[in-house]
Amino acid sequence: MSGGAILVTGGAGFIGSNLADALAAAGHRVIVYDALARAGVERNLAWLQARHGDRIDARIADLRDRAALASAVAEAEAVFHLAAQVAVTTSLTDPRDDFEINIAGTFDLLEAIRATGRRVPLVFASTNKVYGDLADLDFAREGEAYVPVDAAVRAHGIGEARPLDFHTPYGCSKGAADQYVLDYARSYDLPATVLRMSCIYGQRQMGTEDQGWVAHFLIRALEGRPITLYGDGYQVRDILDVGDAVAAYLGAWREIETVKGRAFNLGGGPANAISLRALIAHIGALIGRPVTLDWSDWRAGDQRYFVADTRAVDAALGLPAKRPWRDGVEGLARWLAEERGHSLAGLEAVS
Repeated sequence: MSGGAILVTGGAGFIGSNLADALAAAGHRVIVYDALARAGVERNLAWLQARHGDRIDARIADLRDRAALASAVAEAEAVFHLAAQVAVTTSLTDPRDDFEINIAGTFDLLEAIRATGRRVPLVFASTNKVYGDLADLDFAREGEAYVPVDAAVRAHGIGEARPLDFHTPYGCSKGAADQYVLDYARSYDLPATVLRMSCIYGQRQMGTEDQGWVAHFLIRALEGRPITLYGDGYQVRDILDVGDAVAAYLGAWREIETVKGRAFNLGGGPANAISLRALIAHIGALIGRPVTLDWSDWRAGDQRYFVADTRAVDAALGLPAKRPWRDGVEGLARWLAEERGHSLAGLEAVS
């Protein structure tokens, strides 16, 4: 890896800003390409600029601005594509906007890379939603969580051999973009790979009800406001600290010729699988008071269980052990409390 320009689309977002920070700290000039459409992300950009000065080259532009996108790609020696419409609920409300950003925007990026005539590495941020609602799998409730009946799935999680099954406009748009990236690797020899992410959490996450639910739960709890659970709260997700996600993105770039044309599931794995109810109980312990809950119906495309089988990505990229979820959630809680001027009575009692 040299010290040239690295393009991070969505670079002011949660994962993008953490990735841009790591790249700039390693000496790279980072083109942070972001429309700043998500509330709060301008603070992430200001943080990057304060830390790294002119190593951060901010391009405030929409992914659908072909000229601006092509200009940024022309300067890039590698591309990390994280810009997206990220919420299932938003995709149901405005599916055309979701289509234009996630499918057409990704297609325009691929074409801009192809137009350079160079083999520019591309790492694409996909989602576990490409596997649908897993309705064909049987689950049993054990205590506070759903668990798979199938012993292999219980032991390792959902692997990449799982058939794709797009649900909701968001699932369709991210899934289509996922497949376009893999096909450009096949059809045009583009050195590109796909990371299908589970639930990433950590510092700089501006969590909302629609996306970034770990931070959203913590923010609501710190503010003394109720958290709405959709369904029964026994849903299980594997959560991954953003530092581990950044390590995977950098590893994918480093090993791009080995992993080109492949898609990997990226999440916390079975060791970091947690039900919504269990996480809320842990948050209550951190803040030193019970969390108030509201309840609503299941949402479209919601999976009762998703835990990523991470053996393939761990082996291909030589990734280290993942941060345990309790430690990571505590770290995020401390950061959010400091950012928002709240106290963490549960931690203060034992510190």
